[in-house]
Amino acid sequence: MPVIWLIDAYRAGERGQVRALVNALGWPCETKVLRYRTPMFLPHLLGLSTLRGIKVESRAQLRAPWPDLVISSGVRNEPVCRWIRSQSKGKTRYVHVGRPWAALDTFDLVITTPQYRVPAQANVLNNMLTLHSVTPQRLAEARAEWGATFTDLPRPHFAVIVGGDSGPFTLGPKAAERLGRESSRLARAQGGSLLVSTSSRTGATVMDALQSAITAPSYLYRFKSEDPANPYLGILALADRFIVTGDSIAMLSEACATGKPVMVFDLGGMRDSQDKGNRDFRLGGALYALLLRWLWRPLSRDITLVHEKLHDAGYVVWMDEVLVDARLPAGTDMQQAVAAVQKLFAEV
Repeated sequence: MPVIWLIDAYRAGERGQVRALVNALGWPCETKVLRYRTPMFLPHLLGLSTLRGIKVESRAQLRAPWPDLVISSGVRNEPVCRWIRSQSKGKTRYVHVGRPWAALDTFDLVITTPQYRVPAQANVLNNMLTLHSVTPQRLAEARAEWGATFTDLPRPHFAVIVGGDSGPFTLGPKAAERLGRESSRLARAQGGSLLVSTSSRTGATVMDALQSAITAPSYLYRFKSEDPANPYLGILALADRFIVTGDSIAMLSEACATGKPVMVFDLGGMRDSQDKGNRDFRLGGALYALLLRWLWRPLSRDITLVHEKLHDAGYVVWMDEVLVDARLPAGTDMQQAVAAVQKLFAEV
């Protein structure tokens, strides 16, 4: 059975993906948490195989015997993983999750998603959505834990999963008020209620505007960092339908994993056909929109490509469309990722 080193990702979203992949593989794994030298950029920019970008105490973790497989994500970890593979004299396979920064032929396998626009290649797996740890078992456990919490709220339960600013798209008070008003209208029309969960990227003014606009029976969770009583998984498990803000591919992935119908809320500008008036303005969003339009494409990501693929396949609808009952087949992306990794060793 292959032995894995997980070079842990340093961003929460990527960390969740690589850990979920390791868990799904079920192979022996040793996790390495690295500390980085902040001013060190050249190893990443030049595609080097080196440990110069990490601190001395982190280098001490990386010694023979070398693993059969190294899994990681993030540009800072790329030189480290290439160095491990070179030290093993090519024995170690290198799997990268998410956006690749170096040339594709420097990886054994890249597992990515449409917003990064990675070209089709033999060693690239372009999944529909991101990897995650929302499994049937975890949903069943959450259903048992949180089942009594929402019993007083009428069904159907509409989960409202709220993100925040992302790239060129802004979730400000205007969008939040519209989300609260429109989700309430949907819930009231069916005699149901809202189960609302905000996230670490949801600003306080956005939460206030959202709460003020909600007129349907509801449960609202205001995100708190490292909160042991976070009901997010319970909401995923117990909701009948989902409304997800379109800024986060991770939240869309987890909602689709439940096998329930999913609606996407357009923050403003996510579709060419949408009315361009009455949007929240953010300078960073405007600058990112220019980056998407005019500058080197690998520097940006375009989540609208994910929306298009999901919508064209009939797996989601926009919030202002008629809700259909098509659902993304559960576990498909993770199954494809596991199979692609296993194939690396079947070919040895």
